[in-house]
Amino acid sequence: VQLQASGGGLVQAGGSLRLSCAASGRFFSRYAMGWFRQAPGKEREFVAAISSGGVTTDYADSAKGRFTISRDNAKSTLYLQMNSLAPEDTAVYYCAADQRTKMTYTWWGQGTQVTVSS
Repeated sequence: VQLQASGGGLVQAGGSLRLSCAASGRFFSRYAMGWFRQAPGKEREFVAAISSGGVTTDYADSAKGRFTISRDNAKSTLYLQMNSLAPEDTAVYYCAADQRTKMTYTWWGQGTQVTVSS
């Protein structure tokens, strides 16, 4: 499985972005997927996860109420809708496939930069 994240960019505080993660290879619909982020000088942190069928989701406290994770299995694509962005959301965002534990996934994308200006 190869993952290609996109949709990052520069946005003002209070704005929105939608990240996409396109997956190649077969069996996308079998995998639980997740989004993570890593800010400069900080460790990678969990943002959100979604079950293989899209029924169950999980969010970091920092994402609850502002971010929405979703997936389109027919398009083999994972999404992260981010609203009410704040400067502390600035980070490189990564998508991941095939959840093993909350922080451990089999495949990782290359990351997309999100920068929120104040």
